[in-house]
Amino acid sequence: MASRKQPVSKWFDGTTPLEDLGENEQLAHQIALERGDLGSSIMRIMDADLSEAGCTQALNAFYGSLSTPGDPNRDPRVAIANAEGV
Repeated sequence: MASRKQPVSKWFDGTTPLEDLGENEQLAHQIALERGDLGSSIMRIMDADLSEAGCTQALNAFYGSLSTPGDPNRDPRVAIANAEGV
């Protein structure tokens, strides 16, 4: 039985197990799979000058905002600003 190929994204190319990625890369990959049109917003957060914890906070805030109309964290710049200093 052939194994099912994992979908790829900018953060996961399928050459290593998904579980081997860092928390932020896994979350970025998950968001990209669900909303492929948000790659530039995800990249903005991933490339921001944030600590690992800050990046995680910004990604989670951004991800959560996608299902909450009017949430200001839908703008990745706001999610980044709110995560600075974490």
